[in-house]
Amino acid sequence: MAVVLVAAGVFAAMHFWSTRPHSVRAPDPVNEAAQARTATPTPPPDGAEAPEPSPGSPPATGPGGHIVVDVSGKVRRPGIRQLPSGARVADALRAAGGVREGADLTGLNRARVLMDGEQIVVGAPPGPSAVGGAGALVPGGGGASPAGPVSLNTATVEQLETLPGVGPVLAQHIVDYRAQHGGFRSIDELREVNGIGDRRFADLQPLVGP
Repeated sequence: MAVVLVAAGVFAAMHFWSTRPHSVRAPDPVNEAAQARTATPTPPPDGAEAPEPSPGSPPATGPGGHIVVDVSGKVRRPGIRQLPSGARVADALRAAGGVREGADLTGLNRARVLMDGEQIVVGAPPGPSAVGGAGALVPGGGGASPAGPVSLNTATVEQLETLPGVGPVLAQHIVDYRAQHGGFRSIDELREVNGIGDRRFADLQPLVGP
């Protein structure tokens, strides 16, 4: 009987000890957990490639960061000029010292974006005189500035109509192609204009330039 009483006392003491109150640790603040999730990237699923970072905005300039153009005609300092990529005709005119007094800028789009290697002729007269040989003179030019081929990038509809086989409709097609494609980079692009076949291209090739 004494052994049973001792065993009962020990069991009661153990039961009392196991039911005593325990201290509980407070949970971590929510903001710390959120920061931990933000700082640790979620790994991609098995077999999936991790996304590459965005390349960002494309560079503002082209290869080399500059273009070279030839400014001629009625400007104060004609010659070769180096300009940043994306420069416009107005920038080339300023680089050439500005336009001479009295120069006719009709048909010259000063807001057009320039391309590397092109020529800008300022004050070229409209009409057949713009399609002269190497020794042709520009009337009223104040010098012996030669009038070269008609520029596909600067000529007006009226100037293009002076070319053989080019009427108002075809001249407008050339201007529309120029506006849609940012200008002509070579004479060969003239083949892509609606209404110009191989025969007509052969007639125009020696009379035009980019």
